[in-house]
Amino acid sequence: MATVHHWTGLEARALRMALRMSVRGFAQRLGLAVATVSKWEKLLAATEPRPDTQAILDTALARADASVHLRFETILSEAGGGARTASGRRVTAAGPRAWEYETWTDDLDRTVVALSRQNFTVADSLLARWLNRFRATELDDKGLYLHARSTALLGDLRRDQGSVLGPMSAHHSYADARSIFTQLDIPRRVAQLDLSLAVVAEMSGKLDTAAHTYQALAVDDRLSRRDRARARLWVGTALSKGGNHDYASRVMQAAAREFEDLTEPDDWSVAHQKLALARRGIGDLTQALHFIDIARRSGSTDSPMQRVRLDTAHGHILLSDRATRDDGLHVLDQAAGSAAQYGLVHQLRSIESVKASSEGPIRPRQR
Repeated sequence: MATVHHWTGLEARALRMALRMSVRGFAQRLGLAVATVSKWEKLLAATEPRPDTQAILDTALARADASVHLRFETILSEAGGGARTASGRRVTAAGPRAWEYETWTDDLDRTVVALSRQNFTVADSLLARWLNRFRATELDDKGLYLHARSTALLGDLRRDQGSVLGPMSAHHSYADARSIFTQLDIPRRVAQLDLSLAVVAEMSGKLDTAAHTYQALAVDDRLSRRDRARARLWVGTALSKGGNHDYASRVMQAAAREFEDLTEPDDWSVAHQKLALARRGIGDLTQALHFIDIARRSGSTDSPMQRVRLDTAHGHILLSDRATRDDGLHVLDQAAGSAAQYGLVHQLRSIESVKASSEGPIRPRQR
């Protein structure tokens, strides 16, 4: 829902039109003189209601239903681009108005929730609403910050969909967002984008590059303690993918202890999932099953992405033992079905890779 931090005649006129009321009817609804509303209509952004009247307008907007809010936003968007006063003077607004900043922020919060549930259609629609509406050159610092956040979230969306490299990829979106946060001089956000770019490098097979970046970010004071622990965990992931499973296990265990200290159950679960795969790489299937069981019993199960990752790891471990091979294939088929349902292309590729690798010799179980 739209909110207005500072009313002018322009917003007041937009509310009247959204309510589909005449000047007289709108004045009566607000308990004001017709001449007052007529003044707003004439001067638009060049006049401001008194503080007590601002509160009356706040109440009128808050009580309006969703259809009125939608019309109000649409009318203001159009008016911001070229409204005119009665004398013909053009009234313009450079970039979004105050109410749009509020709505944009709310939409970004909704995008985060949609992405956590892998609802890519909703997330893409929310982001496109703003990224397609404003050019970076017409935004002030607050607008640029929201633009950069939107672009970073677009990178998350494309990463989860498996679009890693290219002009319409996660890498491109993350690089664009990083450039804006660098311009705004927000070091924490820049470092977070460096972390995201390292994930993309790992996903595209550049394991050494990713590992070196993770190692640097694991001790980078620009990041929060949680993000540094994530970087440390991902060092282990890159090492494990490169075949260095024993050292990777030690790195991952250190990260898991950090998540425990931070009381981050979801990250703690992910750490044990990755530990399970590292122990599988060593050939210690007993410990691998122990860690995957911990991962499956802890953390949130609301995310389809994480459920698919857990099932893929579990299936991979089961597939490594001749006695549980059929169970492993069954679990992987279930994971593939969920990945296809939610459009998790990268996960589908991983599942196919696991199945293909299982055609080689099966490791004996270590006890």
